[in-house]
Amino acid sequence: MGRLAGVLWDMDGTLLDSEKLWDIGVHELARELGREMTQEIRHALIGASGVNALRIMFAELGVDPEPAAVREAGEFLERRVTELMTGPIPWRPGAAEALDMVRATGLPCALVTNTKRSLTELALETLGRQRFDVSVCGDEVPHGKPDPAVYLRAAQLIGVDPGDCVAIEDSATGVAAAAAAGCGVLVVPCEIPVAVHPARVHRDGLVGLTRAELDDVLAVAERAAGGEVVTVERTPG
Repeated sequence: MGRLAGVLWDMDGTLLDSEKLWDIGVHELARELGREMTQEIRHALIGASGVNALRIMFAELGVDPEPAAVREAGEFLERRVTELMTGPIPWRPGAAEALDMVRATGLPCALVTNTKRSLTELALETLGRQRFDVSVCGDEVPHGKPDPAVYLRAAQLIGVDPGDCVAIEDSATGVAAAAAAGCGVLVVPCEIPVAVHPARVHRDGLVGLTRAELDDVLAVAERAAGGEVVTVERTPG
């Protein structure tokens, strides 16, 4: 692990407050399937790729995962979330400023999301494509998060070692993917808590994030890899 060479940003729940839009979509899908979404099932879906989200939904709702039914469910969810994402999407507090701060330092940035490309393109209308050097989506790799493939691909595209990158994530699924890729991880929970881990830095949000804090994320990961236990939790501002 060396000098910070890139920042890899999760999208839903980290930069954009879009989990609330997905919340509408999955609740409506559950009703289409003749079931009601529970809070426990909804929490299990946060951060999951489209394929995994449907698998979890069908299993937890007790619906037969017949291929045609799963395909129709996926089409329904994509159609509904497309409607919800057409137009400005609310930002998470401090996210736009954090992105601009990183861009001002000259560090390369990648958007790394489990959301499929068609929906990510809608979100980029809000995020601003100019804020990212590359973007990698869940349907562009063999397996989405928690598999590390999206993070490994993003680091490759910006030409840096993943161990020299900080990934910024809000969910346990995303954190697992980033950690497996070897990135330093800054955890900014949104909808549900993420367990504290000595190799990661936890922050209540992105308000007031600084370059020095991102450097600290790599330092914490490096010390943890060497056996030194360091737990860091920060509040915005």
